[in-house]
Amino acid sequence: MSVMVDPALVAFASRLADVARVETLGRASAIGAVENKSLCDLFDPVTEADREAERVMRELIERQHPDHGVAGEEFEDRQASGPFTWSLDPIDGTRSYMCGLPTWVTLIGLLEQQQPILGVIDVPRLGERYSGDGSSAWLESGGKRQPLGTSNCTQLSAARLSATDPFLFSGETWDAFEALRTSVRTTRYGHDGYAYARLAAGTLDLVVECGLKPHD
Repeated sequence: MSVMVDPALVAFASRLADVARVETLGRASAIGAVENKSLCDLFDPVTEADREAERVMRELIERQHPDHGVAGEEFEDRQASGPFTWSLDPIDGTRSYMCGLPTWVTLIGLLEQQQPILGVIDVPRLGERYSGDGSSAWLESGGKRQPLGTSNCTQLSAARLSATDPFLFSGETWDAFEALRTSVRTTRYGHDGYAYARLAAGTLDLVVECGLKPHD
């Protein structure tokens, strides 16, 4: 069942993506120090761009919608005093960002009473912005807007699969992923949140991940 989203909130989500772009693109050529947030052996990088992009989005939300909550990757959650909460991932694909690859994205979601009603996948390096409000989805690129639709693939043997990294799977999850991988037509790796954008656009048929967090 689709929910009618206030067009002003849709426009505001795009403004959040705009301010995040300024921070991420502005630092992409000189990334600076890369910290490891992980408390174990895994590499979980964070850069100044991650933190600054989330900071400016939070500031804009607090200024324009002080009753809205914020749940982000880099800072503590701010509780809502009303029904709306924003979910922010300033750079999904920080490993790609630090390597100078173009498919890192900014993820912005809006939840009403903890149910998602609006989402944006912004792809700054490629100049693409994918948005959906529960009743429609669209891509904005090169000054043009076009509707999005998933593929009509119904056969696993014809499917195009994406996963960020096969080494994120282990044990039973690896067995399940390997069984799936050997059943599809082709598998691509390393695209993080961008894979979900292409799923929405119909050029991928499946995206399978392991260990995602709410902001992912």
